[in-house]
Amino acid sequence: MKYKFLLFTFLLTTSICIAQKVSISGNVLDSSLNEPLPGVNILVKNYQLGISTDIDGNFSISNVPIGSILVFSYLGYQNLEYKITKGEVITIRLVQDLSALDEVVVLGYTSQKKRDVTGAVAVISNETIEALKPVKVEQALQGTVSGVTVTQQSGSPGAALDIRIRGISTNGANGPYVIIDGYQGDLSILNPDDIETITVLKDAQAAIYGTLGANGVIVVTTKMGRKNSKTKVSYTAYTGFQETTKKINLLNATEYALLLNESYANGGQTLPYPNVSSLGEGTNWQNEVFNRTPITSHEVSFSGGSEKIAYTFSASDLYQEGIIGQKKSDFKRNTARLGLNADLSDKINFNTNIIYTYIDRDGLNDSGLGSVLFNAINTPSTLSVYDTNGNFSLVPSSSGFGIEIINPLAQIENTYNDYKLKKINGTVKLDYDFIKDFKLTARMGFNTSNSDGKSFAKEIDYGGKVFDVTRSSVSQNKINDNNYTFDLFVNYDSYFGEHHKVKATIGTTVYKEYGSGLFATGYDVPNNSWENADISLALGTSLNGGRDVSSYAYDERILSFFGFFEYAFKGKYLLTGAIRRDLSTKFGPENRVAIFPSLTTGWVISDEAFFKKTNFLDFVKLRASYGILGNDQIRNNGYVGSLSGQGNYVFNGSLVSGTAIGVLPNPKLQWEEAKKFDVGLDLKLLDEKVTITSDYFIDTRDNLLIGNIPVSGISGVYAPGSSAPTINAGAVRNNGLEFAINYEDKIAKDLTFKVGYNITTIKNEVLEVNNSTGYLEGGSFGVGQLAPVRMEVGQPIGYFYGYQTDGIFQNQAEIDAHPSQSALGATTAPGDIRYKDINNDGVINAKDRTYIGDPIANVTMGFNFSINYKNFDFASYSYASLGNDMIRNYERTLSDVNRMDYTLERWTGEGTSNTVPRVTTAATNNTVLSDYYVEDASFLRIQNVQLGYNLPNTLLEKIGLSKLRIYTSVNNVYTFTKYRGFDPAASNGAPIGGGIDYGFYPSARTFILGVNASL
Repeated sequence: MKYKFLLFTFLLTTSICIAQKVSISGNVLDSSLNEPLPGVNILVKNYQLGISTDIDGNFSISNVPIGSILVFSYLGYQNLEYKITKGEVITIRLVQDLSALDEVVVLGYTSQKKRDVTGAVAVISNETIEALKPVKVEQALQGTVSGVTVTQQSGSPGAALDIRIRGISTNGANGPYVIIDGYQGDLSILNPDDIETITVLKDAQAAIYGTLGANGVIVVTTKMGRKNSKTKVSYTAYTGFQETTKKINLLNATEYALLLNESYANGGQTLPYPNVSSLGEGTNWQNEVFNRTPITSHEVSFSGGSEKIAYTFSASDLYQEGIIGQKKSDFKRNTARLGLNADLSDKINFNTNIIYTYIDRDGLNDSGLGSVLFNAINTPSTLSVYDTNGNFSLVPSSSGFGIEIINPLAQIENTYNDYKLKKINGTVKLDYDFIKDFKLTARMGFNTSNSDGKSFAKEIDYGGKVFDVTRSSVSQNKINDNNYTFDLFVNYDSYFGEHHKVKATIGTTVYKEYGSGLFATGYDVPNNSWENADISLALGTSLNGGRDVSSYAYDERILSFFGFFEYAFKGKYLLTGAIRRDLSTKFGPENRVAIFPSLTTGWVISDEAFFKKTNFLDFVKLRASYGILGNDQIRNNGYVGSLSGQGNYVFNGSLVSGTAIGVLPNPKLQWEEAKKFDVGLDLKLLDEKVTITSDYFIDTRDNLLIGNIPVSGISGVYAPGSSAPTINAGAVRNNGLEFAINYEDKIAKDLTFKVGYNITTIKNEVLEVNNSTGYLEGGSFGVGQLAPVRMEVGQPIGYFYGYQTDGIFQNQAEIDAHPSQSALGATTAPGDIRYKDINNDGVINAKDRTYIGDPIANVTMGFNFSINYKNFDFASYSYASLGNDMIRNYERTLSDVNRMDYTLERWTGEGTSNTVPRVTTAATNNTVLSDYYVEDASFLRIQNVQLGYNLPNTLLEKIGLSKLRIYTSVNNVYTFTKYRGFDPAASNGAPIGGGIDYGFYPSARTFILGVNASL
């Protein structure tokens, strides 16, 4: 009886507990942004009971049994389960599922799930951009994506950057095609904080863009508000300062004077500095030129949406002073962006994204002969900045200094340049789901820009230098550039049966670019001042009695038809094909049309029945692709002739100026073709914590469009305004390996980390140069020397061509036993450089020039690391380049200029040095281009280090914010390199000649303190 009573009591208590139901209410928030999430699905596990959160993220649900479990699910977030023990008000914070957010890859005309992508594609998230805090978007690609290199033409604020995807393939334009929200755009004018993702198409996947995708494609998606969400207001700002990362080791005044005395003595001349004891350190011209300067950035954004509309608006302001010249080389960028996504009906969606950009940039002569840095390096440290009267001191005009070296501070003071750009671009798109599985898209993208440039040449006397200005002048230009694209295409996306998925796109694109430019120069500026530097006020005329004026106009078009096909069987056998027909008006009527096909395949091996899944290997996909793309990036109207040249004629016994033929035409011009092959492997390991991507690629470029091919002078190509024609005359091949590995894990409850590494190897080889010489030349070295760079069969494009050295002559006997070097222009003496007789003909001359270096890196790498502990976060980004060489060409080879400190190790007698030649005022052959001037420019750069702190939610609620993050960051932290110059990563961007260092303006190291706040 006792046991029956206990059993009855137990069953009664249990039934009461089971029957007890409560009400639950609360709010669902984003865990990182602390913002409400509307539309979150809430289900009672194992019960037919559920609800969704409202626009404020609130919910309320009744009759929930105690002991049951609530399941919270939301697209892009990890599911969360909550056990009910009583009726209560709860706050749920959902964590973003990064793998889900990364699931869809935007390819431009279409998109694919990352799992189904069969091409070599890489995606950069806004998290990476946020961590790097780049001033310009291009900088976010350096070291973060395998196969992509970014070089800066100058460290001057606002200077252009060059992007190369899988190497240099052509002697012409090598930059990728950029698509911003579906239209052709420009990365350089974007605000980095506006970007959601950057997708890089590296192989035949880009063939759907035909002529535009030969150099790869970069697809940018900007941020957009969410529907059914409250208005989010965000403010981002940072401030900091910049400084140079490098100063070249030069001689101080005492060292310079002693070396110059020795040089004069060796040349049999009177010593210029008989007393050096009082000179001391002298003037450090680099310290005088370089400054610590400010950088500031502000951005405000609004985003949100209702049931039918999502919107976003942002505005930004960036200001950056130059570390050389300060306000004389500053950069200002203002942007404003409006995005709108609206459902006009159940079947029609409207989308638009408009960006306005204003740029104001002032510039200096910052690279090459006559630049500010060139003068700072070569001006002697014995010279003071100012003379006894307080004026800028003059560099002597003696033969030892030449006629181009001037006081760099005087140069900065008397430089006046200004450039302003106003640009508006964007896209307007309509999507119409006209029947089941079919969607029609009409999209127009547009760019229109107006720029104004002005430079003022002040009347100035530098003491008999080439930069003396005897008449003041002002030059102004106005340029208008426009382009638009109109896309009309249909997408079909459906399943057949249980295992067949088909997706297809077919459409057409019209692209047009047009514009004009007007240039003029006026003389005799009133009061010789920048304030009066305007064409309307400068009423003087040039020597021929008129004003210098010129103009141009252009109008080019492309008409394209394209098709894209994607098929998947059981989600594991993948096939993608694309074909595009392009018509370009840059070619003659016979060669305007070309067809570009591609095919990519994939096999998800891990879905096969024979694949045994383990705790180690989760996912395996094999990929392969091949396609042909085109390139038409040449001058306009190259297939027809024009009377744009100048010629002098005898008319009625007098010499008169007239018109002559311009650039010689080539009516047989054809498309340049890029043939791309790729095979890749994607892996996920250790419960998908580790992802690995590897690719082997071959990119062959045929029918290179090479401009200015040498032809006979009888044709008149050397007349002013004329030049040789463009022809299809070459081939280049790049092949290499890419490997990227990323590891993400949660070590403890409050500790997570990510680490990533990527490496790329590239071998570049010229396969054909079809002209009379078998090679093309470019670049310059010194003054009056032969071209130092070549494009030649069997060699990498742009390799260095000069003399190979074999140490230093120690005595006259060694000179007598060696082939004569007198053909190089001077008599050889002990202490001079010894050159190799490459062709063994017993004499050293121009025929002994050979390969002495390669500017293309053999290997590039990137290493990225981030860690989050509670409210703290830390990130570090680094990249490296190995095997690239650079020509040192920033030293003037004159007797009295300053020198780098390596000259202290010079030859002073037999056995003293076998690497650095003697110094003398006498003529020598030591200054001809040889491997003595070629240096290994390999480097490892710590690009960014950032430390941040997010204020806790309890404090945020008190101050009315949903997010407040404070961070500090250092960009361009340190570069490990043996290269003596300012920046081993710099390049002027030229395929033939880009590896010559003319004294690059170094990239600044930036220290910033910033804040991200949201309401």
